[in-house]
Amino acid sequence: MKCSSCLLYSGQDVATILRLVHNLIHEEEDEEDKPSQNRMQNVGEHGQMALLGHSLAAYISMMDKEQLRKLTTRIQSDTTLWLCRLFRYENGSTCFHEDDRDGLVKVCRLVINARYEEYATEGYVVLNTRQPVIYQGASCRSGLGQHLCSQLGLPLSSLCTVPCNTLFGSQHQMDVALLEKLIKEDINAGKLPLLLIANAGTPGAGHTDKLGRLKELCDQYNLWLHVEGVNLATLALGQVTSSIMAATRSDSMTLTPGPWLGLPAVTAVTLYRHEDPALSLAAGLTSSHPVEKLRALPLWLSLQYLGHNGIVQKIKHATTLRCCLNMCLPCTLSSYVNCFSMLESYDVSKDVEDESDSPVVLFKFNQEGSTELAELVPTSGIDVVELEDEGTCIRFSPLLTAAVLGTREEDVESIVAKMTELIFVMSSTMSLREDFREETHKRSPSLRYINELAWPGLGVVRYEMQANRMDEDRKKQEQEKINTELLKKLQDLDTDILFSTGPEFATEQGCIFVGMVADDVDVSDLVDTIAALGRDIEESGKLLQNMTEVVRKGILEAELQLQKANEEKLMEEGMLRQLPVVGSVLNWFSPIQSSIKGRTFSLAAGSLDSTEATYSTKAQADRPSLQDTPISSSKKLPGKIVPAFHSQSLW
Repeated sequence: MKCSSCLLYSGQDVATILRLVHNLIHEEEDEEDKPSQNRMQNVGEHGQMALLGHSLAAYISMMDKEQLRKLTTRIQSDTTLWLCRLFRYENGSTCFHEDDRDGLVKVCRLVINARYEEYATEGYVVLNTRQPVIYQGASCRSGLGQHLCSQLGLPLSSLCTVPCNTLFGSQHQMDVALLEKLIKEDINAGKLPLLLIANAGTPGAGHTDKLGRLKELCDQYNLWLHVEGVNLATLALGQVTSSIMAATRSDSMTLTPGPWLGLPAVTAVTLYRHEDPALSLAAGLTSSHPVEKLRALPLWLSLQYLGHNGIVQKIKHATTLRCCLNMCLPCTLSSYVNCFSMLESYDVSKDVEDESDSPVVLFKFNQEGSTELAELVPTSGIDVVELEDEGTCIRFSPLLTAAVLGTREEDVESIVAKMTELIFVMSSTMSLREDFREETHKRSPSLRYINELAWPGLGVVRYEMQANRMDEDRKKQEQEKINTELLKKLQDLDTDILFSTGPEFATEQGCIFVGMVADDVDVSDLVDTIAALGRDIEESGKLLQNMTEVVRKGILEAELQLQKANEEKLMEEGMLRQLPVVGSVLNWFSPIQSSIKGRTFSLAAGSLDSTEATYSTKAQADRPSLQDTPISSSKKLPGKIVPAFHSQSLW
């Protein structure tokens, strides 16, 4: 059922509309004729409570205003109290928002209103007196600072990115000493340090900034400290590290309980501390509209369904999964995120002309490994990240994915097992890439090696035709046909090697992409097979072309012979015998033996021959031989003997 581009004049029943929605959801799967590989969220009963909350919010919004105000106030106050107790944030207020960046935007507006007294009346003009500065670490999520400046109407010069520590401690933590130096420089330049964004779990590697020292620095220079990150979820556990516990002293922090607890379509929450409710209202952190407070209803229902123990158990389960993988693999570790590279390095000088291209090769191999693992273990939740110092890594962050995908310890064991196999195949493929390249060059010019750095496999080749008298357009078409047929023959081989046309982003088309291989593959034999199959296809094509030409000439000659035979027949038999009725009567009264012989076309000889020899041979084969004539056997009858005799004696 297809969706019409025009709204129907008459309405449709509910069943029809639901069927339409179902078809739209599965439309992509039907077109590709295969099930979707996208990860589907595991919606349990606690998730169903969140979905129910959205329906209830729409229903409750139609209640009487006074009744609605009381109900929404109760829902928001309960949710605020529970979240502050769960995450150890005393005397906090809450702001519920769909976009997890909106809470920080509103916090920035709050700080601007608090630091610029005339901002409420004069607006952005007062910012010209002292330009505000927002500080963020280099490991913050991409585009966050630009989004803040865009929403607040600030120039990008108001954003200061602080490099990470490269000498002491983690290379993904903000350099505190350098931050203090930058703050002093901005103060001396007449600027106003406004707010600092710190991480309790960087988006890439999950590292936590030195929140305790950052808080002391913010207090010293009157900066607002905002903290965000996945590691804030561990504040709900019984035992919390001191580095994470320092986040409870921040001025605000953003929580994302939806991914942590596996709750679909649940809002993010920003906890903050501020004593002036008027400024909070002006910044949009609070609202006087009861309907907006209903955003907390899905989370309110879910938290009640899970309870304190259920919430803690889900977060604890995610940290246990991280520990299980940590015990099996040497990883680049943070508090609660595993980052590792399936292929950290290899000798690129043999494989690429420019060693600067080596990150591309490593990225594609790790990306392919991540995709393969995601398909083999759909509930793993792993993905690829690009870290500044470590390069391309595969990230496993169960706090963000375990509750959503339903990851279990058995899945982690499967990840390790599948990863071990993939690393073996990927390593052997990388080591054989140069051999494949050299062997291909030896078969030149029949085989051409294509340098596709972005292909995570053994290599890419193209069979080249040897025809010299053919024009370029026709040669290109014939070569494309040969490579297409060659790919089909290679795919039909009984082998574990994957042959394909390559990805859509490939720089050259009409090539054969050879996938990953094990170390027991004989690269020389593989290249010989590709070249031999290509030659067979090209030679069979030439044979077909020659045969086509022979048949064409034979047909022309046959037409001439047929025309000549018709003329001879007319001269021999006369005109009257060619008439339909008269000719039949004459042939009956006076039969005529025609001297015109039939013709047959021989594909092997490429010539027209007479059929006289064929029919004479056939006649001799059908004539009974005297020696082959059967002889009657003697029979014994009562009182009489009948001798045997030859059949020709009867004549």
